[in-house]
Amino acid sequence: MDWGMKNRLSKIIRPETGRTVMLAVDHGYFLGPTTGLEEPGKTVAPLLQYADTLMLTRGVLRACIDPSVNVPIVLRVSGGTSILGNLADEGTTVSMRDALRMNVSGVALSIFVGSDLERKTLLALADLINEAQEYGVPVLAVTAVGKDMVRDARYLGLACRIAAELGAHIVKTYYCDDFEKVIKNCPVPIVIAGGKKIPEREALELSYNAIKRGASGVDMGRNIFQSDHPVAMIRSVREIVHNNMTADKAWDFFNMIVNEKKPAMA
Repeated sequence: MDWGMKNRLSKIIRPETGRTVMLAVDHGYFLGPTTGLEEPGKTVAPLLQYADTLMLTRGVLRACIDPSVNVPIVLRVSGGTSILGNLADEGTTVSMRDALRMNVSGVALSIFVGSDLERKTLLALADLINEAQEYGVPVLAVTAVGKDMVRDARYLGLACRIAAELGAHIVKTYYCDDFEKVIKNCPVPIVIAGGKKIPEREALELSYNAIKRGASGVDMGRNIFQSDHPVAMIRSVREIVHNNMTADKAWDFFNMIVNEKKPAMA
C-alpha cells in the first residue's frame, strides 16, 4: 500500500483508536429532500467538528460545504436511480479525476449482493477499485440490502467478504445477531450503518454493541441529523466509538448535554 493510500485511510479511520465516526448525509441521491436534509449546509454545519469523516455527494459538497472546512470527505460516486425505481440498477456517477479535484479522502459505492443486478454492481465495484488504486484513493463498499434480503450474519458476512475480496478498503454494513462472525470473516475494517431513525437510546445501544463486537466505527446519518438533539447525539456516539463509553453512560452523557442547553427556569 503506497503512502497516498495510507495517508487517506488515516484521515478516515483515526490511527489513535483505529475507529471512525462517519456522518452520512448522502441520502438525497436516491431519496430527494430527506427529512432533516432539506437544507444540507445548515444541518451539517454544527456537526462537522464532531465527525471524523463526512460522506456525501459531489453536488452537496460543492454547493453546501465551505471549502475551508477541514473534514475528510468520503464521496458517494454511485447513483442514477431513485426510491421510485430499482435501486440496484445504480451506476458510477463521478469520475476519479473529478473526485480528486474535490480533494476527497475516499470514495463510496453500493453493491447489491443477491439481487438480479448483483453482477453489475460487483463489477462496478471492481472497476472503481482498479481506478482508485491508480490514484491511491480508498474505496468504501456499501452492502445495500434489498427488501427481500435477510439482514443476518450469513448474508451480511457473504456481502462483506465479497467486497473485501474484490479489494474494498472499508466495508459499510448493518449490525446483526452474531455480528462477531461478520467481523471475523472480513479482512478489512467494517463500519456499521445507522439505518432508519430509531429512538436515541436504541441508536446508542446499536453503536455500542457494534463497537464491542469489533466494528471499526459507525457511518450514521438519520439517527444523528433527524434527532431532536443532533449535536448531543453525535457527541454521544463519538464517546462510544473513541472512548469506549458504555451505552448507559452515553445515554446519561446525551441527556446531560441536552439539559445543559435548556434555558434556566425563571
